[in-house]
Amino acid sequence: MNIGLIGAGAIAHFLLEELNHNQHETLRIKSVLVRSREKYQLLESEFGVSLYTDLKEFLDSEIDMVVEAANIQAVKSLLPSVIKAKDVVIISVGALADEALLMEVSALANEYKSSVHLPSGAIGGLDLLQNAHALGTVTSVSLTTRKPASSLIDKEIDEAEIVFEGKAVDAIKQFPKNMNVAIVLSLAGIGIEKTSVCLVADPHSDKNIHQVEVLGDFGEATFTITNHSLPENPKTSYLAAMSIVGTLERVNRKMKIGN
Repeated sequence: MNIGLIGAGAIAHFLLEELNHNQHETLRIKSVLVRSREKYQLLESEFGVSLYTDLKEFLDSEIDMVVEAANIQAVKSLLPSVIKAKDVVIISVGALADEALLMEVSALANEYKSSVHLPSGAIGGLDLLQNAHALGTVTSVSLTTRKPASSLIDKEIDEAEIVFEGKAVDAIKQFPKNMNVAIVLSLAGIGIEKTSVCLVADPHSDKNIHQVEVLGDFGEATFTITNHSLPENPKTSYLAAMSIVGTLERVNRKMKIGN
């Protein structure tokens, strides 16, 4: 499958390394949409891709699917046009906290028969949550995220401190760069108004730790994920980057597990 990539940051570089440099069996990035051709010119020779600065030319190139690996603003400005032409994988799911954009994306996907894939990112268990809520009987979903204090607050602290406790919808407004997990969890389950979030700044932690609790007629489930960061970028979860490759690998599989 030929992939068109939007963005050239840490996750984009990870994908180029894993798919092109390491010669993945079925996946290859052919085109990359960037804002400056001169700035990223070396990507063409290093990874054998074609660079584009024009969205239409990018979408008309030899690609089967688009992977957004840029930022929330790119999703808001480019996604509606992309969906009209290609299936898409969205990494910056924080953009979908905007209810109007979420409704527009859903409507366009139905109208143009395009698939929109949201990788599980830095957590897991989304298949369990969706299955448990298939009949609308999940009653509670809560997320407790513990992060290095310096990534959440400016002041120095000696002990772990809760910096937010409440609904996901409010957590997303106050900490938009730290709540991708809350958004994808809400979309898979009972929504951003009903999903509970607790965000903890921990001066003794150098990793992001996510604990999810789900209650419903099915019973209850608890799972905890401790994330290592990408070696090239300490602000990016290794698992989040890997989840994109996993998502792409599953797209055309005839045997699907847990989906």
